[in-house]
Amino acid sequence: MYKRLDRARRAIPLILGVVSLFSVGVLLAWHVNPKFFPTRAHDFLGAFPLAMIAIAYLLYQNALRPAAKEFVKAIILAVAFLFWAANQLWPDLPQTTLFNDIAIALFVLDVFLVMTGWPTTSPDESFAETYVDKP
Repeated sequence: MYKRLDRARRAIPLILGVVSLFSVGVLLAWHVNPKFFPTRAHDFLGAFPLAMIAIAYLLYQNALRPAAKEFVKAIILAVAFLFWAANQLWPDLPQTTLFNDIAIALFVLDVFLVMTGWPTTSPDESFAETYVDKP
């Protein structure tokens, strides 16, 4: 059963979520007129929403107080976003390919865990799927 959080516990994660969405708009605006932005702004503009949504998601999950295994799964997803953000922010580092590969591995692991139903405490509605009770 889905439990709804009160407004106070959702406030910070939702504010960070809105900031993330707004920053995606700024990132897309860069493509309309990149000369309006400082040199190398795209690196930061690409990394910022990824890092913000990772933090927002962890705060949201913390407010939900999920079982330990569910929180571990949330951490896996957030860390994947943070490695992806690092890949965007520092594209010239020698470790950039490693950051990207770690992000890929963690995203693949996260989706695999969803598909296998791990942890068993996960609701059946995870991964945007819904199920109909059979008569």
